[in-house]
Amino acid sequence: MFDTVLTIFYTFIALGTLVTFHEFGHFWVARRCGVRVEQFSIGFGKALFKWHDKHGTEFIFAVLPLGGYVRMLDQRAGDVAPEDVPLAFNTKTPLQRLAIISAGPMANFLLAGVIFWFIFLGGERGLSPVIGDVEPSSIAEQSGFESGMKIVDIAGQQTDSWAEVSRVLFDFIGTSGEIPFLVTYSDSSIRYELRVSVQDWLADEEAPMPLRTIGLYPPFVLDSLLVAAVVDSAPGDQSGLRAGDQLVAVNDAPIVSTSAFIEQVSNSSGQRLKLSIQRLDESGSSRDIDIYATPESVIREGKAVGQLGIQLSSSVTYPESLVTEIDYGLISAIPRAIEEVVENCIFVVKSVGKLVTGNLSPKNLSGPITIAKVAGDTARAGFDNFIRFVAILSIMLGVMNLMPVPVLDGGHIVFILIEVMKGSPVSERIQLVGYKAGFAMLISLMIFATFNDLMRPF
Repeated sequence: MFDTVLTIFYTFIALGTLVTFHEFGHFWVARRCGVRVEQFSIGFGKALFKWHDKHGTEFIFAVLPLGGYVRMLDQRAGDVAPEDVPLAFNTKTPLQRLAIISAGPMANFLLAGVIFWFIFLGGERGLSPVIGDVEPSSIAEQSGFESGMKIVDIAGQQTDSWAEVSRVLFDFIGTSGEIPFLVTYSDSSIRYELRVSVQDWLADEEAPMPLRTIGLYPPFVLDSLLVAAVVDSAPGDQSGLRAGDQLVAVNDAPIVSTSAFIEQVSNSSGQRLKLSIQRLDESGSSRDIDIYATPESVIREGKAVGQLGIQLSSSVTYPESLVTEIDYGLISAIPRAIEEVVENCIFVVKSVGKLVTGNLSPKNLSGPITIAKVAGDTARAGFDNFIRFVAILSIMLGVMNLMPVPVLDGGHIVFILIEVMKGSPVSERIQLVGYKAGFAMLISLMIFATFNDLMRPF
């Protein structure tokens, strides 16, 4: 119950912050373009409190901080006194209206940039893409990959870290053909080309994991694998597992990786497993316990897999020799923050493009339940993780709002650009039809995304 309350709290904090910055962007630029802002609301539903400033704007803070709006004086929304006509939004030049509409998403990008700047002030760590393990019989083994190889290039793009390897591989999701890798050994300057053949690669997968699918893993040592949460009445709960338990072994075999544990549970549907755990008692002392649990069978991707109904939290250690650290100052952190915002914007745009073209499964479309869960999980994982999540969510909000869909900011921008090209505004009838179609599409997407959320085993 307490975890649920915290999750809701952190969700409100994350979304409330993003909405406030987004709407403030519209508000700030509208004021500077001489538009009267009648209302600035954060949240929906009943107003908890409200006040007016000297310009007559009513500020509202409502009970559900999951959205917001800025209502400007506009002749299309009702009668406007003759003396107030110059203050109406619709009487401003196309350039001014374009600036006002664009200001919301730009504020989201700016917020993300500030957060990344703050994060990079603490330095940046990266893991050199040296292969630690190659899964037996995997695509990687069949293609000639070996432990100790370093991935230096994929399809002409330099890869200096595992994060960059994952980012480049994302571009190949949904494609067919060969993925060209350039690899080398630590004691050699010779580069070898290895090719991985794919066919509609991961196009039907939910939450695709390119590296794991290929069968490549970085070198690491699993320090601990903890039970973060237990679903009520699930096999894990019935067997006596508790949040905070440290998983040590399965059937007396030590757990060497999170993926190996998940795979073993998935392949043990209906089979009794012996779980060796360490549990802290009330005095803080650790004791060893053996628990027996039988994973229940669930259908996932058309296959029956085992599931205990637990959430995991792992801690690993990477070889220090492979960890690179970069320190930034107040000024040098700025271009790095801008670069991170741009890279994430490109990633979101590519993701949307793959969803539209069918190269990425629509099951990856997430709704409010997933957002709430990630907000809670990242907050519990630490402040840095939570604000990084807020930054990425802010970028997603900014990019999605710039989509050319009526009702969204991008749709308004399209109408303004058409007005500039044809020399006159788009007719109100066409705009109304567009808004209705856009609203229907957004509602449909929201329903579909929420359905996806409900189908996920949280």
